[in-house]
Amino acid sequence: GRIELSKLQPMHIQEYYTNRLREGRRDKKGGLSAATVQRHHALLREALQHAVKWNLLYRNPADFTEPPTPEQPEIFPLEPEQLDALLEKAKGLRDEYLYIVAAYTGMREGELLSLTWNNVDLGKEPVCRVRQTVGYINGQGFVFRPTAKHKKARREIPLMEITVTALKQQKKMLAEEKLRNAKKYNKKSNLVFPDEYGNPLDPSAMTRRFKALAREAGFPQVRFHDLRHTHATMLLKAGIHPKIVQERLGHQTIGITMDTYTHVIKGLQKEAVEKMDEWLKNKKGHQMGTKEQNDRS
Repeated sequence: GRIELSKLQPMHIQEYYTNRLREGRRDKKGGLSAATVQRHHALLREALQHAVKWNLLYRNPADFTEPPTPEQPEIFPLEPEQLDALLEKAKGLRDEYLYIVAAYTGMREGELLSLTWNNVDLGKEPVCRVRQTVGYINGQGFVFRPTAKHKKARREIPLMEITVTALKQQKKMLAEEKLRNAKKYNKKSNLVFPDEYGNPLDPSAMTRRFKALAREAGFPQVRFHDLRHTHATMLLKAGIHPKIVQERLGHQTIGITMDTYTHVIKGLQKEAVEKMDEWLKNKKGHQMGTKEQNDRS
């Protein structure tokens, strides 16, 4: 605000990025992460682009800056038998069915906690429709918003049998809670995964419960978001095309999917080469056998 638009230079913007990152290193509470600063860059660049269109600027100064590149966070997907062990530990817990749906749909936390029953179809072709997300903002409480503006985030996810069963059990559990807590229950609630009174589930408390469960199951490094990574990894290892995985996860581009699961893709490439080697050996052996037979004849 202290710099006039016509005098705004790339170095002013770059200085802002540098200072906010430095604050983040010095004071984690007051500073910004590289990912947040990168989002600031995207928003600022878009705003300044409008100024260029309106002839208020002849060029976009944000185009000449270098926003920080966030580090790729480490992921901890579970192997199928590890997931089974985790879900076995979760049996009888109130969040049990939430964990199952997360692991077998790959939905994000905010998408799961904002999912409503009118966007769940458990009929002949069971599906979840992802239409919104929810987050908790200090001073505002729970805020529901439409999914990200790119079209891929707004999607339909066909459901596996295990997911359908979990959702039916969840519906039954909620009906019992509604009767038990009738006086305090939020009658307008249509959420699939609310708290025991029909209100939005506190994501922080849910995350703490999951971390405690993961530690107890022997996986202290696993976070709730790793259930999403587990789902993607299982699909890729099962031979599902990355494009289908991208659409199921709601990634904007297939490049994001490929970059996130590079470790899996590399393993699949090795497996593909081994299969091709085996196929070529068999093919060569068959051809040689045919040639020897031809020579004898």
